[in-house]
Amino acid sequence: MKKYLVLLIVFGILSCEGKKEIQLPKADRTIIGDVKEHSPIYIFFKVEGKDTIADLNRKNAIVSTNWIFNIDKRLPLKLVMPELIKLQAKKDKSIHKNEAAENFFSYANDKKKTLAFLPFASLKFKLEKPKSGVEIYFTKGDKVLVNKTIVEKSNLINYLNSLKSDKPLKYNFSFDKEASYDTFIKNAVFINTLEIEMIISEIYIF
Repeated sequence: MKKYLVLLIVFGILSCEGKKEIQLPKADRTIIGDVKEHSPIYIFFKVEGKDTIADLNRKNAIVSTNWIFNIDKRLPLKLVMPELIKLQAKKDKSIHKNEAAENFFSYANDKKKTLAFLPFASLKFKLEKPKSGVEIYFTKGDKVLVNKTIVEKSNLINYLNSLKSDKPLKYNFSFDKEASYDTFIKNAVFINTLEIEMIISEIYIF
């Protein structure tokens, strides 16, 4: 409970000073409960006229530390991911990069009311469709399509295990670019709980 309350206080201070706030996404389980030696990066939800903007603040980001991305859940992926890709590239090219440092998404465990983190340093995000393999696509409406066939989340593992091939299958996880960041985090946490042997190195957004 303490970590969650601390986060709300920090965002409250930001809101008072800069009239900004972040609504964190929520999920029902914790992947990682604590991150040491980290720098915060904020992507705020901002509206200018009729346009929604991903308002980036990374002034406190130190390249040699773990980066925690605090991103407003209301933002669509099409605005979040380009910023994320640019920041990853800058960190990877930096001469001060610490190879042991990771990147994390922050979110709230809405059951335990605590802050939680999802690591993604080993992932590359691509703004395109996968060109091969089994495509597991999460829609804006939170449906799951496997090679364009709708599959219930509760049956996803059984369905994937039923796919027949004479070669090892490559699974590609894709997301609708119009989906909210909140939906993305819920599904990313879900993917991390799947009991199936797979190596995920790329995430596709289109």
